[in-house]
Amino acid sequence: METSKKRGTRTGFTTGACSAAAARAACLGLIDGTVPATVDCLLPNGQQVTFAVIDGRSDGGHAHAVVIKDAGDDPDCTHGALLTADVRLLPDAPGQVRLQGGNGVGKVTLAGLGLAVGGPAINPVPRRNIEDNVRAVAGALLEKNGLEITLSVPGGEAMAQKTLNARLGIIGGISILGTTGIVRPYSTAAFRASVVQGVQVAARQGQDTVVLTTGGRTEQFVMRELAQLPSACFVQMGDFLRYALDTAAEEKLHHVVIGGMVGKLTKMAQGETITHAGRAEVDTGLLADIARELGAAADVCTDIAGAETARYAAERMAELGLAQAFHQRLAQRVVDTLAGRYAGKFKLTVLVCDFEGNKMAQAQST
Repeated sequence: METSKKRGTRTGFTTGACSAAAARAACLGLIDGTVPATVDCLLPNGQQVTFAVIDGRSDGGHAHAVVIKDAGDDPDCTHGALLTADVRLLPDAPGQVRLQGGNGVGKVTLAGLGLAVGGPAINPVPRRNIEDNVRAVAGALLEKNGLEITLSVPGGEAMAQKTLNARLGIIGGISILGTTGIVRPYSTAAFRASVVQGVQVAARQGQDTVVLTTGGRTEQFVMRELAQLPSACFVQMGDFLRYALDTAAEEKLHHVVIGGMVGKLTKMAQGETITHAGRAEVDTGLLADIARELGAAADVCTDIAGAETARYAAERMAELGLAQAFHQRLAQRVVDTLAGRYAGKFKLTVLVCDFEGNKMAQAQST
């Protein structure tokens, strides 16, 4: 990792990336008899990174490896956590890779997270990334055996008490997260300044449009949708919507596009312009109102209003065949809220994708 960057901008690695590196190292230990002191790991964003490995050991049928999480200049409660992988052979399941959650990894108890209730809180992107890294090195070993990968985090249950996991129905530990593998210091003043600068750069290069996204997945989505725009138009704003929009207005940009998914967009619709998870709860009552407008039954609306996540509402509406209509109404709510606040400043378009990056809706101001 680079060490010459200014304080406040140094990136780190997600729990998912560290878990993938530990799993890959443990698999190499099974194959070679010795767990390596360093391991190359492919991140979800395509970048290859070398991680240091500690506490590596292998006895032929089982291997153990640990990677220490470095969160960069935005350390959260998992900074310094020991992301641990134990790998064992499954002679009766050739070709299979089974992922388990051990001590310190949360267990999912509520719907609405896109994860199986009763299973470990290992999100889909890191789950695929861990398996990809394991298969990349396991090769011939998987021809005759399966592999069981158990992830654990010593002290993870205590770490989770500093997060929203319990409210989301994740108990007993932290979540294994990360859509790119990289942690960017979204909550720092340095990142906020970089958002402002990004909008200024777009304007001062003569562009009339800026495209604001909340993270890596939404940026990839809008870049596909708006492939005709130069890269200078795209700014990852993280949670700093207010600063991005204020700067767009100051720079007299003609058109602002916001790309987002249901959770952050709900916060925007309810008037929150700093959308960090710790700043304000998602107004699920607003989502229940949308469901009611679209004809959802009273019990469904009650369930949505009582849920802890916006994703739960999207999933319930999808079950009713109303996913696109639901996202369209939500997008229009965002437009109405923000266009009122920035009346006459710029044209506003909201693009919505689902959790797989598929376009769900588009709305724009008049």
